[in-house]
Amino acid sequence: MLDRLQSLADRYEKLSELLCDPDVASDTKKLRDYSKEQSDLQPAYEAYTEYKKVIEELEAAKAMQAEKLDDEMREMVKMEIEELSARQQELEETIRILLLPKDPNDDKNVIVEIRGAAGGDEAALFAADLYRMYTRFADNHGWKVDVMDVNESDLGGFKEIIFMINGRGAYSKMKYESGAHRVQRIPATESGGRIHTSTSTVAVMPEAEEVDVEILDKDIRVDTFCSSGAGGQSVNTTKSAVRVTHLPTGIVATCQDGKSQNSNKEKALQVLRARISDAMRQEEEAKYAGERKSKVGTGDRSERIRTYNFPQSRVTDHRIGLTIHKLDQVMNGDIEEFVSALTIAEQAELMEKGE
Repeated sequence: MLDRLQSLADRYEKLSELLCDPDVASDTKKLRDYSKEQSDLQPAYEAYTEYKKVIEELEAAKAMQAEKLDDEMREMVKMEIEELSARQQELEETIRILLLPKDPNDDKNVIVEIRGAAGGDEAALFAADLYRMYTRFADNHGWKVDVMDVNESDLGGFKEIIFMINGRGAYSKMKYESGAHRVQRIPATESGGRIHTSTSTVAVMPEAEEVDVEILDKDIRVDTFCSSGAGGQSVNTTKSAVRVTHLPTGIVATCQDGKSQNSNKEKALQVLRARISDAMRQEEEAKYAGERKSKVGTGDRSERIRTYNFPQSRVTDHRIGLTIHKLDQVMNGDIEEFVSALTIAEQAELMEKGE
């Protein structure tokens, strides 16, 4: 581990030199790439720097302990050794986590798809609640939300909504949200006061750049139509809505929320690239599913991951068995406790596998 850390520290310091080089400063791509690489290395570099300092101080304290000291000084040195030893263990744990393989998509923007599933109008209303939850979560992190396509229900819910969250690290926190979300509550449409169970599905995909997924003009079909609102009625008379079909895979993306046909086409292509990339990733992961399936979840939208029980103000994440009794705060975007617990669970799993 120490050899790997020293190599990392050498690279970090080399990047500091390169970023001061006038030739690099005048090259926008190199400047961006080197700055990002150094930023990624910085947490481990700082932890390793402190770790070396703690080891030096610990060795000095142990050497002092071996000398002839009065009782008061010996007690002070003993306390210092205990504090430094505890800090050494903390730093070793932190460094082990920092050296775990990083998901290359963690820093990317995300495209999120929410669909009402089982439960009709109530599922669509819950899909709208989930959308609000995620937009407030994004606001808490200073991220920008851009709606790409929406299909409203008659009661104001969403049969489907697709949106992008723009912000560094968005995927690292949102990736655990893929799956089926179950709600237990008395629907507004229920006169008898009975609790119903409905589900909405969430799919979270990292934004795919053009260099990640190349889409050739000859491989797509573009159709235009009038955008529609709740109940399917046309809400404008111009054919600004766009449907793009990727012919080799049959994957389709639609966008009607933009102001022009061009902006809708660009957004549809963004969704299409993300869906193609996600399909390729899932196909690759399926090859290793038997031995590599994570307890945290595979991102399969059919997997039930969380239950929101309104009568008991309870939210339970089934993957890690975590229950939180503050449903109002969760629905208002405070899902950080789940995100942190799922991140720790995934890190522990990676460490257990020795990855």
